[in-house]
Amino acid sequence: MRNLRSMLRYVQLPWLMQKYPHIPVFALYNFLSGFLSIGLMAAFAVILHSPLIFPSLGPTAFHYFSKQTAPTASPRNAIIGHLIGTVAGYFSLVVTGLTTAGPAIANGVTWPRVIAAALSLGLTAGLMILFRATHAPAGATTLIISLGILTQSWQLVVLMVAIILLTLQAIAINRLFGMPLPLWSPPAAPVKSVAGSDKD
Repeated sequence: MRNLRSMLRYVQLPWLMQKYPHIPVFALYNFLSGFLSIGLMAAFAVILHSPLIFPSLGPTAFHYFSKQTAPTASPRNAIIGHLIGTVAGYFSLVVTGLTTAGPAIANGVTWPRVIAAALSLGLTAGLMILFRATHAPAGATTLIISLGILTQSWQLVVLMVAIILLTLQAIAINRLFGMPLPLWSPPAAPVKSVAGSDKD
């Protein structure tokens, strides 16, 4: 056990960044962690024949591995943010009657699609602020849905499962390498008004 702890010390990022140039070490860590986490998600997608890999996982992974102490990179904000984006995206499809319309990339952008995209992103942005769970990649998730790429209920469940799996990976990888990604986190700081007072 003592030998294992001694070996693990040499892969701890804080120790490595004291011994070697900070930026190359952190860049290599981000390369390896991003490659491993997204590679695993893509492999799961192939094995399970499910949409466990989609564009907004990329920026979420980047947040997890490069901005560990930022509120927007916390598991709380990521999971709640993507959940808000998923609900807002599907709601926009229901409102505009596009739940069975197919993806915009194949069928073209119509006026109902314009409304769906705008509504989904507006709702996502507003609700993330309201719930103090800002996570920018969730804006991509809601557009993936409102643009018709993922629209079936089972796909949306798989999407959220993928977010949770990525989160668990990120916690494990960051902890292994001595990086301080929290298990959850308190709500983000209150939004400041122009005058500087808090708005609840």
